[in-house]
Amino acid sequence: MSASSRASVPPRQHLLEVASELFYREGINSVGIDQIVREAQVTRATLYRHFAGKEALVVAYLQREDAMLRSLFEQGEVAAVSPEHMLESALEGIADDATRHHTRGCPFINATAEFPDPESPVRKVVADHRAWFRGSLARYLSDAGIADPAETVDAIAILRDGVLIGSYLDDSARARRAFLRTARPLAGLS
Repeated sequence: MSASSRASVPPRQHLLEVASELFYREGINSVGIDQIVREAQVTRATLYRHFAGKEALVVAYLQREDAMLRSLFEQGEVAAVSPEHMLESALEGIADDATRHHTRGCPFINATAEFPDPESPVRKVVADHRAWFRGSLARYLSDAGIADPAETVDAIAILRDGVLIGSYLDDSARARRAFLRTARPLAGLS
């Protein structure tokens, strides 16, 4: 980003964008504050004016990821013409996310691997995201008349984790096909 185009982006947002890219590309614990301020072309004082420390920046990164995914689901809900269409949209969205956006695995799983304490603020953001995801799926499945949404949610959540990891480790097109081939019948779709 050029200095002139960056000038129109608020400093907090710019820092978050740079840190998010670095955290996802290189791993959270591999990226230090010095690297973030260097690549964002800001001072440490600017970073600490907007974030209390690295953990606060990681929390903001994950909240940003969560907000982006929630927005995509909300767009799908608005566009859906039926409960079945919403389910199909959600499954396609998961597959697209794994093969187009999160091509280096799930940012939430990646963060969990680097923050083992389940009581940490980072893990709480991950838990909140997963609860929202599971709740959304349960609502879509229930609206579509699936008899036991809870069991189906468990299966689709595991499949989502798998496609996000499998798309990174293996052939992403094959992982996408396997996810959709397995998830659609679980969701009562053909």
